Amino acid sequence: MEAHPFATAPADSPALESLPVEPLLTSEFDADPGGVYARLRRTYGPVAPVGLMGVPVWLVLDYREVLEVLRNESVWRRDVRYWRARAQRQLPPDWPLLAGYEVRQTMFMDDEEHLAARHTHHAAMRPFQDGHTPQGWELRATVARYADELIGMLAAESGTVGFADLGAQYTRPLLLMVTTKLFGCPVELGDELVMDLWRMLDGGPDAGPATGRALAAMTRLAAHRRARPGDDLTSYMLLADPNLSDEQLGRELFMNAVYLNDITGNMVLNTLLEVLRGNATVRRSLSAGQLGETVNRAALVNPPVANMCFRFAARDVPLGNFWIRGGDIVSPSAAAAHRDLIAIGASHMVGSTVSTRAHLGWGAGPHQCPSAARELGGMIVTTAVGRIFDHLAKAELTLPADQLPWRSGPVVRGLRVLPVRYELSGGAGKGVGGPRGETETMGEPVGSGGDGQLKGLLGALRRLMFGGR
Repeated sequence: MEAHPFATAPADSPALESLPVEPLLTSEFDADPGGVYARLRRTYGPVAPVGLMGVPVWLVLDYREVLEVLRNESVWRRDVRYWRARAQRQLPPDWPLLAGYEVRQTMFMDDEEHLAARHTHHAAMRPFQDGHTPQGWELRATVARYADELIGMLAAESGTVGFADLGAQYTRPLLLMVTTKLFGCPVELGDELVMDLWRMLDGGPDAGPATGRALAAMTRLAAHRRARPGDDLTSYMLLADPNLSDEQLGRELFMNAVYLNDITGNMVLNTLLEVLRGNATVRRSLSAGQLGETVNRAALVNPPVANMCFRFAARDVPLGNFWIRGGDIVSPSAAAAHRDLIAIGASHMVGSTVSTRAHLGWGAGPHQCPSAARELGGMIVTTAVGRIFDHLAKAELTLPADQLPWRSGPVVRGLRVLPVRYELSGGAGKGVGGPRGETETMGEPVGSGGDGQLKGLLGALRRLMFGGR
């Protein structure tokens, strides 16, 4: 059903605030989010009213409806100022998810403002997008070299046969190292950053202070690179738009840090998990050397962002079995939509090739990740996955897959740990470099100080990972 542009919700249609809603984030959701999505779909259809930390939200469950919300920017807005409950001060005091949405950056802009900001991102990322440019070639070599260094440290510390957490000892330090290198960060800006991004996305009681700390760190970085430009993303953003203030650039770097560390890191870990747990289609694509397809299949089963950024209805509009009123908040669920897509794909309607490429890991519509960012993120994920399996002669989970601990929050569903028993191949960690054995570095930040600096960064991250959470 298509609404007239000026249609309004019928008087007898229930308003979101009038519906009894069950809280989404429960122990049941932590243990089995797919089961919760299925139950909500059976009860309400493609769209369900839920409670999110004390606030009623429309949760969009079916693939078709999720795509409608993601693609139709004229109806579904990203600017938080469209949210009626916020404008009318009806939110609980210190609602933890609001802190991130109050950060005025590209993700939460619409129309011409959004397009201009995306243009800046495209221009700044372009030198790193192409593997044939000096910047792109060096970035790819650096990602591979960092991966090899981390595997080498694992071999040095635990031997060629042992136990490891591929989250704390490989994926998260790798993403932090890549972020600090790409952004041109001094080392001291990186250590606490990942944990503050976690705190913000998980919506805990310290989400507000964590957001403030991360923003402050990125604003300091912007000022640092304005004074000392280099061959890095921060400097190229200033070159693309010299009118950006340190605060504006800090907000954009903050957004990119969220995606590069938490979202891309989840995609790496989820891909590793699907291979290790014995997902047949994922393993087949890996065995065939199709790393991109391996990542696509893993993202379809377990997307890195479970419930995507809120949208706000610009006007009354029907969706699923309900009328959504102008100013209502809507949460499109990629995880639920993927389950719907997989069910459709099991029929004759959708082939496997189509369904794997239809995953929402990078979003969809006008606000999907820019093409340059998708290519960079895809390169990082495939390199991280490819290098670890190049060096592993054998690996197996040390916990049953259904007993692995997850961060199951309002936005992401990511592994806390990925514990394995491993056996490294004979040459792992012995001076290996990038794709052709390269050892060049990119400028002055993390990694250029040799093994001692790498150990210091990894040690700091481990302390953060195993303490205070």
